[in-house]
Amino acid sequence: MSGHSKWATIKHKKGAADAKRAKVFAKLIKQVEVAARQGGGDVDANPTLRTMYQKARDNSVPLDTIERAVKRGTGELEGVNYENIMYEGYAPHGIALMIETLSDNRNRTGSEMRSLLTKNGGSLAEPGAVSWQFERKGVLKVSKEASEDDVMMVGLDNGAEDLQDLEEIWQVICEPTDVNPLRDALEEAGIKVEESDTTMMPTNLVPIADAGDAKAILGLVELLDDHDDVQAIHSNIDLDDSILAELA
Repeated sequence: MSGHSKWATIKHKKGAADAKRAKVFAKLIKQVEVAARQGGGDVDANPTLRTMYQKARDNSVPLDTIERAVKRGTGELEGVNYENIMYEGYAPHGIALMIETLSDNRNRTGSEMRSLLTKNGGSLAEPGAVSWQFERKGVLKVSKEASEDDVMMVGLDNGAEDLQDLEEIWQVICEPTDVNPLRDALEEAGIKVEESDTTMMPTNLVPIADAGDAKAILGLVELLDDHDDVQAIHSNIDLDDSILAELA
């Protein structure tokens, strides 16, 4: 199993164990609203909206709440004008971070990101300093009710690039443009997709073999994730199996 998939395992378990439901809902609703504002309210004509819409549904956001977010995005209802801002930085021990935010105040969010990073052993980087170490990919989390062979067979015919075993789920990697068609193909084959999204995947990993170092890095990531404007955090950390056992 690759280091990135180990990191994803931790995030998956952590999300299932201690997700703050109201905050998760608020972030998902904001993503739907922005997608509708940028590309229109028709999910069939706006792939990004469809992905965000489905992500919200996967996380049990009520349908009427999602629909209101779409209407705020299209201007049918009054809403806040959010801006997509990607911050690049470093956690302790040289771990690269890509921090995706949606903000209604660029100056405030930038200042708060810098403060969180510098107060916790990290630093904010200039645009481009970190992003070259990542590439945008589509990710689908698939129920293990389906066999590896079945998922692979459908996946390979519909754009899947990699299949990872995250213990509790299968994780399928593809190009961002293939997320929705691949999800459709899997579901048409009777395979349950628990969640689909796009992410920034590291091209190279930095191994961390010390539990104290890992806790410092993950502590900063958790603080960033708790910020209302932060939508996703991507890292190039590679955790040793012994560290995974301590963090489990």
